[in-house]
Amino acid sequence: MEAVSNPNIVENVNLLLAVLIPLFGSLVVMNLKNNPNLREFVSSCSSILLFIIVLSFIPSLKEGKILQYEVFSLLPGLSVTLRADGFSMIFALVASSLWTIAVFYSMGYMRAHDEPCQTRFNACFALAIFGAIGVALSDNLFTMYLFYEIVSVCTYPLVAHHQDEESYSGARKYIIYLTSTAKFFLLPAIVLIYVLTGTLDFPHNILTGIIPSDAKSWVVILLYVFCIFGFAKNGVMPFHHWLPGAMVAPTPVSALLHAVAVVKVGVFCTTRTMLYVFGLDTMNALNLGIPTAYFVGFTIIAASIIALSKDNLKARLAYSTVSQLSYIIMGVALLTPHAIDGGLIHIVNHAFSKITLFFCAGAIYIAAHKKYISEMSGLGRTMPFTFGAFAIASLSMIGAPPVAGFVTKWNLLVGSMEAHQVGILLILIASTVLNVGYFAPVTYKAFFGKRPEGEPETGIKEAPLSMLIPILIAVTISVIIGIFPGFMMQFVQMVTG
Repeated sequence: MEAVSNPNIVENVNLLLAVLIPLFGSLVVMNLKNNPNLREFVSSCSSILLFIIVLSFIPSLKEGKILQYEVFSLLPGLSVTLRADGFSMIFALVASSLWTIAVFYSMGYMRAHDEPCQTRFNACFALAIFGAIGVALSDNLFTMYLFYEIVSVCTYPLVAHHQDEESYSGARKYIIYLTSTAKFFLLPAIVLIYVLTGTLDFPHNILTGIIPSDAKSWVVILLYVFCIFGFAKNGVMPFHHWLPGAMVAPTPVSALLHAVAVVKVGVFCTTRTMLYVFGLDTMNALNLGIPTAYFVGFTIIAASIIALSKDNLKARLAYSTVSQLSYIIMGVALLTPHAIDGGLIHIVNHAFSKITLFFCAGAIYIAAHKKYISEMSGLGRTMPFTFGAFAIASLSMIGAPPVAGFVTKWNLLVGSMEAHQVGILLILIASTVLNVGYFAPVTYKAFFGKRPEGEPETGIKEAPLSMLIPILIAVTISVIIGIFPGFMMQFVQMVTG
């Protein structure tokens, strides 16, 4: 791709606006505590406007440009700079589009459940998107780190939303894990990379990275390990415990954590660093890729086994997320074209499918007050749209055609063969079987199970339309990007060439 150092003024403003819109939206929402209708109108308009602005980058990128805008510079090679390229668009399109869907779902959920502190919720939700879009549009490791930390801080009040002992405990675990790993692993690594290279700017291709070829191998390996563990939002074991603990938050927050912002920020930062800081040449020369693939392969299998044991639906979905995130890192770590394609496109595929699953969990709770899978027998007959959407999104997580997850699994399987890694192939097959094991019983119980004694078949109906419509939109998009993956794959192929 050709870098455009000084794009036209409209592109300059749009890059900056993409970051500022959720920030300004949050500030306006904070001042609308006594006007919930206007508050939600501002949230909705902000999300739609952000999505439109992100879409406006596409024509320039299709012309082979990389858009860059320096906000300010601190030192040579150390600045806060924004950038739109193919890699940016993968996550920016996901975050902006799903924010729009999540805002409308949240309106229905928060009002139906009469949740407290809805103004704070909407404001922090927007701030989390501010951080996520900042991460997506970061031009260097320093900018990405700043926005990464913003996401951690702004989502803490969301995890602690209920303000009881359970939520405070989950929120403490959440913030301690994420900030301590960033401070003890990530920040020292960034400082050392700057000292070693004199810059933190991402290059324009994924071959060379920024690490000098004459750097000592043990230093580079240490920096690589620190970066993998430092971005703990990626859910890689053993730094994954924050994620299930954060499930005490309301369902819209869980959806935000698992599909829109937090964990996607983690895997985006991890893979961006692997490809643009270390680069394919360095990773191949030091054999960093294959050991990483097997390391995260353990997370895929272990988290799937734990998910099998969880009766709480959100807990099962949480461990599914821990497992599924590692597909993304595994694909990139295999360093073959198909595997990288499969890993990066899973940022998109997992997002739409997982947000559908969490939306369904919230709808089930609002309509039937059920949290546990063992209590959901027969509910599918009275909530067919919700459980139908759950079944389709489950197929995506399993990797069955024609839903989005099939594109991921196909590319990862082909990529593992390109890398001549039979062990990775077996991990992918085993994880697919485990996916079936923890998703299929939910759908089976819902549609074919008998209602518990004393609970009639009638009396329970679908959640409000304000919740059901976003569910159907999200699951429909999952199917569309499974049948027609070309639109999002074009941005992946801008990365891999």
